[in-house]
Amino acid sequence: MKPKDIDEYISTFPKETRERLEQIRTAIQEAVPEAVEVISYDMPAFTYNGILVWFGGHTKHIGFYPRVSAMVAFKKELSIYKSAKGSVQFPLDKPLPIALIKKMVKFRLAENLLKLKTKNLG
Repeated sequence: MKPKDIDEYISTFPKETRERLEQIRTAIQEAVPEAVEVISYDMPAFTYNGILVWFGGHTKHIGFYPRVSAMVAFKKELSIYKSAKGSVQFPLDKPLPIALIKKMVKFRLAENLLKLKTKNLG
């Protein structure tokens, strides 16, 4: 069943995972208060002039999907985590890197705003 919103999505997970998902949600809201919550690709996402980031719960980790550009920009900080081209896995048994998550969200906001500015100039 597709979740209708982020609350419904988070409610389907065990307590420990729900707490982590809420921490990421709060970090994103604090980083970009004007961002809008959506469900995209059946996962929680935040949008502001386009998608900023997605995140999702898994059995042993929280997936964070900030697009390839952010993964490249924060490659050094993310090197301690399992990652792929556009995603990183934050293990459930380790504290979430909240400050890093906020920096990545702000980075993505700057990209979206630059894209908007460039589009408006063209």
